Amino acid sequence: MGVRVMIVEDDPLIALDLQAIVEEAGHEVVSVCASRRDGLAAIGTDIEFALLDVDLRDGKSFPVAQALRARAIPFAFVSGSHRLELPPELVGTPFIAKPYAEAAIRGALPA
Repeated sequence: MGVRVMIVEDDPLIALDLQAIVEEAGHEVVSVCASRRDGLAAIGTDIEFALLDVDLRDGKSFPVAQALRARAIPFAFVSGSHRLELPPELVGTPFIAKPYAEAAIRGALPA
């Protein structure tokens, strides 16, 4: 099996689509979270990679991104927001704009 992936996405249809892409690529989705609070709580579940929407119901996902970075867990943003909204310390993070192509998601996943 591939890597253990967390998805933080508040739109259930997009979350399901991302999960299908990740699983078809041979990885395991271990957590699907709709809020940054749940995303922060899920970081302790042996995650090896994450896909994060920027805008969630309870605010921006930046605290989740910063917690992942502090634990050296790689991640990518998948968002309808603009890359320029990222704080300076997260500007270099892989960023996939919505609407996304499946190939872009697959390309962001670890090999």
